Amino acid sequence: MSSGLLALLDDVVALGKKAAIVLDDTAALSLKAGSKSAAVVADDAAVTPKYIIGFAAERELPIIWKITLGSLRNKFLFVVPAVLALGYFAPWIITPLLVLGALYLGYEGFEKVHEWFTGHTSGEETLVRADATPEELAAFERQRVNSAIRTDLILSGEIMVIAYAQLVHQPFVYQVLALVLVALGITALVYGAVAIIVKMDDFGLWLATREGNGDALRALGRGIVRAMPGFLKVLSIIGTTAMLWVAGGIIMHALAKYGIHAPEQWAHLIPYVGALLMSLLLGLVAGFLVWLLATPLLRLLPGDKPAH
Repeated sequence: MSSGLLALLDDVVALGKKAAIVLDDTAALSLKAGSKSAAVVADDAAVTPKYIIGFAAERELPIIWKITLGSLRNKFLFVVPAVLALGYFAPWIITPLLVLGALYLGYEGFEKVHEWFTGHTSGEETLVRADATPEELAAFERQRVNSAIRTDLILSGEIMVIAYAQLVHQPFVYQVLALVLVALGITALVYGAVAIIVKMDDFGLWLATREGNGDALRALGRGIVRAMPGFLKVLSIIGTTAMLWVAGGIIMHALAKYGIHAPEQWAHLIPYVGALLMSLLLGLVAGFLVWLLATPLLRLLPGDKPAH
């Protein structure tokens, strides 16, 4: 009896060790896979705050929470199952999907660069009227949340395909666990960052106006309020540069996979920064070509082009 119990305990310990190894390996794979999609994460964090503009301060965090829930639904009901199914049944499609995502990133990046140099924007969301009724406010909030969730679906698809590309040679259970961890971690990272960014103005204002705060704290608060517009611009520049870099890198590696090695060879001509410069150039060129094709088509569509 005791020997049977000891054998059972040995099996439990062995299973526990194996589970710990799987979890450790999965965590490492998730970190590697998630890091490859950092550029899209930066873009996601830079884009989302615009959907909160125009709301009362007390509605900002509830709206971010609604968008977060929508992002989780996007990932776990649609994106992760679709990526796993395609990777399992049609692994050859991963590289074309990566290239499609890269073209989209390049287009978004080039459009933002074009806006910086020309001063023409793709359009801002209409703000709600100051005398809007509660029903109109609720409808406006739903519209903003739904728009943010639709944008998130595109970005989530890019993130998970890029992450999956690092996992294609792993066992299926590792792929599932790693993508789940990436989905949860990136969602928490993006919308946690968005919540901090959105509330920094309020925090700065609170420091600047709270009775009992010393001159140093008041000055810090005023500095935070003044710095936020510039910070958001810098974040946008970083996100755009990262998008172009990742887009070009994906295209360069895809070209090499299909036998076109010239871009990789040219990148090696400049030590240390050659790959970065070549990736940025390819991202810009790809974005420009897609922009040339997409702009006339978008003008044919009814209504205004949706702002990203």
